[in-house]
Amino acid sequence: MRTPATDEVIDLCRDLIRIDTTNTGDLATSAGERGAAEYVATKLSEVGLDPQLLESRPGRASVVTRIPGADSSRGALLVHGHLDVVPADASEWSVHPFSGEIKDDFIWGRGAVDMKDFDAMSLAVVRDWQRTGYVPPRDIVLAYTADEEAGSDYGAAFLVDEHRDLFEGCTEAIGEVGGFSYTVSNDLRLYMIQTAEKGIDWLRVHATGRPGHGSFVHDDNAVTVLSEAVARVGRHRFPVVVTPTVRAFLEEVGEALQIEIDPEDPEAAIAKLGPIATMIGATIRNTANPTRLNAGYKDNVIPGRASATIDCRTLPGQFELFREQLVEVLGPDLEIESIHRQPALETGFDGALVDAMALALKAEDPGAHAVPYMLSGGTDAKSFARLGIRCFGFAPLRLPPDLNFSALFHGIDERVPVEGLQFGVRVLDRFLRQS
Repeated sequence: MRTPATDEVIDLCRDLIRIDTTNTGDLATSAGERGAAEYVATKLSEVGLDPQLLESRPGRASVVTRIPGADSSRGALLVHGHLDVVPADASEWSVHPFSGEIKDDFIWGRGAVDMKDFDAMSLAVVRDWQRTGYVPPRDIVLAYTADEEAGSDYGAAFLVDEHRDLFEGCTEAIGEVGGFSYTVSNDLRLYMIQTAEKGIDWLRVHATGRPGHGSFVHDDNAVTVLSEAVARVGRHRFPVVVTPTVRAFLEEVGEALQIEIDPEDPEAAIAKLGPIATMIGATIRNTANPTRLNAGYKDNVIPGRASATIDCRTLPGQFELFREQLVEVLGPDLEIESIHRQPALETGFDGALVDAMALALKAEDPGAHAVPYMLSGGTDAKSFARLGIRCFGFAPLRLPPDLNFSALFHGIDERVPVEGLQFGVRVLDRFLRQS
């Protein structure tokens, strides 16, 4: 069914993609979110809302506004999405990553699924409400944030630390990454609602040795020590740990696919899940992946120091044990420096909000069945949870059965199906009216 919101969401999504908000993790080289923030603020102001544009650093801008509900004594619902995107190399793409091109019934571009699609959905829904005079059952707070892709320091974390009054009364929140479909059969699709996400622990490890000439026999080489440690970590597999969320997901999947799943040894069953196996497989253990190396200043000089960055993701309740295990793998002779740390999150798959999600999905897709899952990455929910807000990933999309959705996140040729985007608008509208 076409509505003004389902028509408008296409242009909103394309417009947002065309605004380069690349976040490199470095203030000096990031494009900044200001252009997108001004666009969002304008779209909200056009329909009578009063958005606040807040900069944590020049160009690093977020937008927050509140829509008063019929019963403001109820806890408010936070709807949040980030405006920044990871870098994209145009030479690797089939279309220009900031074109917003429509091709093969998809909108293409960096941010199409992560997460300018949901930004566009929420804008389309609330603009339609404002034009028609609809008042939601409770207050809705909208937040469009900077810097999610580099840990949220200049976005959600800044808002929570410096402007927490804007979230007064918020008890629950929805954002990325959840509400997307996994097709089991023609009449059954599992819609994965994010109720948990792994913790972030970005580390820099340093090895030291004796500097010297590159032509000498040299047994105390920092580069050698670091390389051996990084190789051990990169090849190591930490033990399987099945959390309540993952256990519930596996039970649902086992029943849907009619396969036997041993919760203590689930890897064989997870391998049968197709494209989402990579995402789910990362939620049954802690992980540590080397991502950057740095050593030396001249080709014929053995440096006295070598460093590596390791991206660690930890399960709920596992941080301390994981650190012990990591130190054992690395070895005793390395210095470990913490760059950025955010805790894992986990909540139950219950309550009126979850019921509203399931009902809204079912109303638009009779084959929908909502299930909980854990995200292997992290989101702005980590910052908002510090305010005592119960956070869920719910950015609804109905996806083609053959689309490798998880590969699109930070990948080349990122794209979102037009019909899926319009489906998401209808579901989000129903959900917010019922919540």
